[in-house]
Order: sequence, then C-alpha cells, then structure tokens
Amino acid sequence: MATNCKDYDFLQIEPHWQSFWEKTKAFKAENGAAKPKFYVLDMFPYPSGSGLHIGHPEGYTATDILARYKRARGFNVLHPIGWDAFGLPAEQHAVKTGTHPAANTQNNIVNFRRQIKALGFSYDWDREVDTTDPKYFRWTQWIFLQLFRKGLAYVDERPVWWCPELRTVLANEEIVDGKSEVGGYPVERRNLRQWVLRITAYAEQLIDGLQGVDWPDSTKRMQEAWIGRSEGAEVIFKLEDPKLGDLKIFTTRPDTLFGCTYMVVAPEHPLVDSLTVSAQRETVKAYRFKAASKSDLERTDLAKDKSGVFSGSYAINPVNGAKVPIWIADYVLMGYGTGAIMAVPAHDERDYEFAKQYDLPIPRVIAATDGRDTLPYTGDGKLINSPGYDGLSWPGAKKKITADLAARGAGKGTVNYKLRDWLFSRQRYWGEPFPVVWVTEADYRRAATMRKDLPAQPVTFAESGVTHYALPLPDAALPLQLPDVQSYLPSGTGESPLANETAWLEIWFDVTTGASVPATQPQPAGEAWVRARRETNTMPQWAGSCWYYLRFLDPQNSAAIASPEALKYWGVPDLYVGGAEHAVLHLLYARFWHKVMFDLGVVPQAEPFQKLFHQGIILGEDGVKMSKSRGNVVNPDDIIKAYGADSLRLYLMFLGPLEAMKPWNTKGIEGVSRFLKKIWRECLTEEGAVNPRITTAGALSPEADKALHETIKKVGEDVEALKFNTAISQMMILGNALQKEPAVPRAVMLDLLRLLAPFAPHLAEELWARLGQSGSIMSAGWPTYEATRLVSSTMTIVIQVNGKHRGDLCVDVGVSETELIQLASANPKVRPHIADRPLKRTIYIKGRLINLLV
Repeated sequence: MATNCKDYDFLQIEPHWQSFWEKTKAFKAENGAAKPKFYVLDMFPYPSGSGLHIGHPEGYTATDILARYKRARGFNVLHPIGWDAFGLPAEQHAVKTGTHPAANTQNNIVNFRRQIKALGFSYDWDREVDTTDPKYFRWTQWIFLQLFRKGLAYVDERPVWWCPELRTVLANEEIVDGKSEVGGYPVERRNLRQWVLRITAYAEQLIDGLQGVDWPDSTKRMQEAWIGRSEGAEVIFKLEDPKLGDLKIFTTRPDTLFGCTYMVVAPEHPLVDSLTVSAQRETVKAYRFKAASKSDLERTDLAKDKSGVFSGSYAINPVNGAKVPIWIADYVLMGYGTGAIMAVPAHDERDYEFAKQYDLPIPRVIAATDGRDTLPYTGDGKLINSPGYDGLSWPGAKKKITADLAARGAGKGTVNYKLRDWLFSRQRYWGEPFPVVWVTEADYRRAATMRKDLPAQPVTFAESGVTHYALPLPDAALPLQLPDVQSYLPSGTGESPLANETAWLEIWFDVTTGASVPATQPQPAGEAWVRARRETNTMPQWAGSCWYYLRFLDPQNSAAIASPEALKYWGVPDLYVGGAEHAVLHLLYARFWHKVMFDLGVVPQAEPFQKLFHQGIILGEDGVKMSKSRGNVVNPDDIIKAYGADSLRLYLMFLGPLEAMKPWNTKGIEGVSRFLKKIWRECLTEEGAVNPRITTAGALSPEADKALHETIKKVGEDVEALKFNTAISQMMILGNALQKEPAVPRAVMLDLLRLLAPFAPHLAEELWARLGQSGSIMSAGWPTYEATRLVSSTMTIVIQVNGKHRGDLCVDVGVSETELIQLASANPKVRPHIADRPLKRTIYIKGRLINLLV
C-alpha cells in the first residue's frame, strides 16, 4: 500500500500501484495456459504530437474493466496495446523541422505510453508493438509478398492530387477548397504509377462473411453498401464507326434499354480521344482539364449542377438499332463499372437532370402501377414503348432482355461491385518500403530459373517504351528498411523522397539472396547479380493496422507472424472495440488481408474480428465535437491531476451508455469522485485506521443483504453486456445501503471492493491492503451471489379503503389473504376509515395492494 497515506491521496496512491503492477508483470498473458482464454483488443492509436485526448480513454477504460473482470473470473486474458505509428503528420513535421520521422514518432510514443500508464490500464506491455519497428514491418512486407505471389498485387496508372507549384503529390487532407493547404496553390488530378491490391477478388467473400459475425447492424450495412453488390447485365453498344470497336456498359436495369437516348463516358475513359471528333476536340480538352481538378466526391454529388460535352460520336442501341449520342461527363467515374453508362432519363434522376439541361429526348418505357405520369419515374411498373416486351413487369423484362442479348452476343448477365481495387501506395517517405525491385524482362526471366516464388503472371509497367518487371525480395532479405535521406521534400517528379537517394535506389541485386550493393560499384561476380531499381512508393498507413491483432499473439517470434500454437490458442479477438469512423476502410482492409491469409493456411479462422463494439463520441462541454480550433479539447492529464485516474475512469463509464454520444462535463466528475471518497471513509478513519464499523462478525440487515447479492449479480451481468453506467449505479445503491447499517462485516466490504476493482483499481488495491488482505485484489477472484437471497422475506402492501390510499403494511411474503385482511383492518391508520361499517368485499392484487370496500 502507499505509505503515509491517511487521506484518499490519489496522487500518491495511483503511481504506487501502477509501479507495483509493472514490477510484478501483473497483466502478463501466458500462451497456452490451462485457463480459458479471453482476448480483448482496442483499436490501437496513432501517436500524434498532441497526445491522448479524452476520447481515447473511453474505449480503453471499457476494455480494461472487462479484462480485469475476466481475470477475476479465472480467465487467461490477453489485453495488449501498440502504436499505429507510420503516417503523414510525422513526415510533415520532418519536412518543416528536418527531424527524422522516427525520432518524432518515438517521442510521441513515449508521451502516449506515459498517459496510458497513468490511467492504470492493465495492458501486457511485454507484447507492445510499433508498426514502424523493422521487426514488425518485416511481416507487413511478408504479407504483401504473399498477396504479390497470389496475383493480388499489380501496378496501374491511377489519379492522384498533384500540385504543380509545389511539385508534389498531396493527400486528401492536405487540400482545402481545391487548393494546397500549404501556400494555397491550385491542384489537379494526375495519373501516376501506383501499386494496387485486388480486393475485388474477395468482394463476394467479404459480403458473405458479414453474416457470421457479431457486429452492429449499422456497420454491416455500411460495409455491404461500400462493397455494393448489384446484379445486372453487361451490354455491348457497337460504335457507329466500326473502326472504333465497341462500348461496354454495366446496368442494373437492362429492361429500360429502349429508353436509352444518350450515353456517357468518364473524362478519363481510354476511348475519349478516339470518340472525339475534330470539331469537338478543343471543347473536350478544356472539359477534361476542368474535371481533373475535382474530387470523386464533388463529381458524384447529386446536388451539383450536371455538366458535360458531346463527343461528336454515336453508338448503336443493341435492342432497336437507334443511334445514341455519346457524351463526356464528370458524373461518371472511370473507377466504377466500365467507366461508361447508358442514360435513361425518364427513369433515373441524374440522367433526367442532364437530359433536361442539354435538351435530350426523354421517352418513357415503364408505366407506373398507380398511373402516375410524372418523370423521372423509378418505381414498379410494366414496360411500354418497348416492342416485343410491352406489358411485361420490369423484373420479368430484365431477365428476358438479358437472355436475348446473350443469345445475340450483345451482352450477358453479370454481377458488379461498387468496391474498387485498393490503391496501396503513397508517394511518401514515412511508410513501409515495398519489398520489390524493378528489372528488365531478360533479367526477370533469368531470375525465374533460379526462384520458385515468382507469381504466375509477372507484374510490369511500361515507361518510355521500356517494360519493367517487378521482382520480389526473397523472404530471407526482409525487412527492407528505409534509408536515411538528406531531405524529406518530395522529389519534384511525383515520386517520394526515396527517388533522390541514388545509392539506395540504383543497385546491383542478387536475385537469389536479395543482397545488394550500390550500382556505382562494379557488378559483383556471379550470374545471380542483375541491375535493379528499388520501388520509390511506400505503403499506406493502413498496411500496418491490417494485421496487428495477430502480432500481439506472439510478438517476439522471429520466424513467423505467430506460432501455430499461439494462433490456435488465442485465435482472433473475442471482442474488438473502436470508433465507428473505422466501420468501413480499416475493418474492410483487415478482413481482406485476413481472408487471404486464411486461404493460404496462415491463420485458422476466416474472419479477424468475431465481435465488434463501437464506443460513442465524447463531445466537448459545448456539445460539439472536440477540436483544437474550438478550444474544447479535454486533456486527461489535467483531469487525473485534479481528480485521479479512478475518478476519470468511473466518470467516463458513468456518463451514459458506452455506445452513445455524450457531452463531457467537468463538474459531473465531482459526483463519482465523492462516491470513491465515501467508500474510502467507509473503510478507514481520518487517521488511516480501519473503520470500527467494519466488523469481523455479525450480519447485514435483510434489506442490505439483498442489496449486496443483487449488486454482485447485476454488476457481473452488466460488465458482460458492456453496460458499465448501470453497473456503477448499482454499486452506488449498495454503498448507500451499507452506509445505513450500524456495522458492516469485513467480508461484505471486501466483496464491494472486488466489484469496484475493475472500475477503480487503484483505490480497490489500496483499501484491500489497508483492510489487512495479502496479495493483490486481482488474485482474489470475483464474488458470488446466492439466488435465494435475492428474494426478500417480507413485502410492503398498500392498503386502500374504497379505493383511497390509507396506509402501508410490511408483512411476511407467505402471508395468506385472510391474515392480510385482518392485519389491514386492524392497522391504526386504516381503522378510523372503516369504523363500524361492515366489510362488503376485498380486492387483493397479490404482493402489491389490498382494497377494502366498506
């Protein structure tokens, strides 16, 4: 216990017990222990320079309470923490100050670690991971190589934000109102070579897997919407000029083909140059340049004015042979479907607005079931103005037209996904280097005779008429580490700062071992050595967070992500807690990687997170989301200094349901602080001695005894259900009941401390020791309740005379109705209202009320 501590001095008590837990490794999880296991995980934080804000400890406190509770119930608990530490802010800081991002990141981690330990969280610090540690990102690179070898990684030209003035690629968060955050310069979309992961190959599995996980329905719906599975048809429109070939589109409504009056292709579509006639070339060029400055979100905003230009070319509608003009418009994205659509303005709001703006025909081909004639009409109905299909319901016509198109070779039924392949590279320094080098075709073919781990289909890209081949590093050559650089400024070509590090970039490479020397040196002897160039892109921050939950199982393993034994014993998290802002991307990417590893036999489960819970957002005291600019951010350091970590933990859970959004109120924390002080005073005198009200013998009153067993039952159930606010309320009820007792048996007070320990662990440990108990309260187990003592032996009955409340009666539970009538009639408060009048009859509502009718 904390020495010389008479009062509830949390500034002395809390550091003492934090030091005790650390020295004794109190929260160490043992792989393969005989106990039942429980793996509870927080979404690990990005260690920003500003440190923890009050929103971080909310979820962390919830998982910590559950972890401590499960340990008390006899579980071997894995409750780890780590750092998602690659990221843009550290690189931006490096550009401004010249400080290496690693140094800045480590400083931030030190501060985060200090803050987290000050809150008394029961993490197993021996399992701490850092995504920027080469021992960690070695396995991030290894997983990428599995994707690469499986044919799930490729290179493609993809649009990025480019600032001509700064000569650099910008992230979305570095752009404000279409201009660079730094300098306010105009930006534009430009295609650059990017690594892309074929997540679309797992689209169906990603949808199907949602059926078997215990997640919030809203999160499942968001993932399903992001993947966007839709059934329809791929339709082939021949172009009027047969030399140009065909234009393929995907539509979910082939039944409306007769209503197609124009087509739209995205400005980036590869056929735009071919489709544009000479008279329209300058107009199209100007339109494409303007479209390049818009984000995908701006382009698809339904509220924005529609814009487009006519290409001058026509397609032929496959169902009726009609000529259909081809327009170029930015509301169609190259990344979705085929980058081209058929427009049916009578039955699509977006197409309707475009057709009205450019005076294009709007023929109706679906008759409304209710006879409405307003357009656009998107409801049910039967086909009209569709020769050969008139009168069919639209679902029936959809099937028949699709079948007829397939029979003529003009289309086929297909499934399309809104999900796009994952753009997996950044033109940044501070990220995991890609474990590949680029070589010539001849050198790649030679390497293929010496290596058995190359993909079935080579990954290539062409530049200035030369095709380059991606050659993976052998596993034994991992990790590939970042070089020290002279400058963190971008290269000026769109590539990362790594493009300036010639000695690291241009190398002689041993295709069998992965060894390398700078190309400025003579070529080493041996046929395995080839001239190579390293990849200058780095991986996105998502990479390290896609699999970290697996590394916690066996973080010191240098031979594998985790041993088969650890993977089998711990499996995946039994509970994963984090913000709803990660409902789509992080969770989707992690599921994708996990499913790939499952297919490869690396992990034994098909899904990474069986149970997911989103904590709510804590707003500022002004009811608005916390932000530095508003000045409403609450620093947990300040709260701990003023009230203690236990009070902060308790208040965060007492604010309301864990999943709810709720405002912070500094004054509100005083209530839970008073509750903890009351528990302290119930246990100890002002001199720090054991309170004489605590006795070694004796018993509680029936009411207090019932409250004790109710509390043990409810707190356990509420913790399991993550209903921490009601668990705290119940402990307060018990505290009040015990305060009314003339004496409290020591065993009862110890039970209350064991209930309180997961919530306020420092106070519970201190009082446990002060009451003469040996060892830590964590090893004392969880109290048990007796069901028979939840039922009271007495009950209170309301007495009415002719329907009016005249008194109350405390009687034994087993009292008969006859006895109850006699007792009620004799009650001093009731007798004057009966007097000598005869009792006509009685109405008895068992256990609650008796009404005497006179």
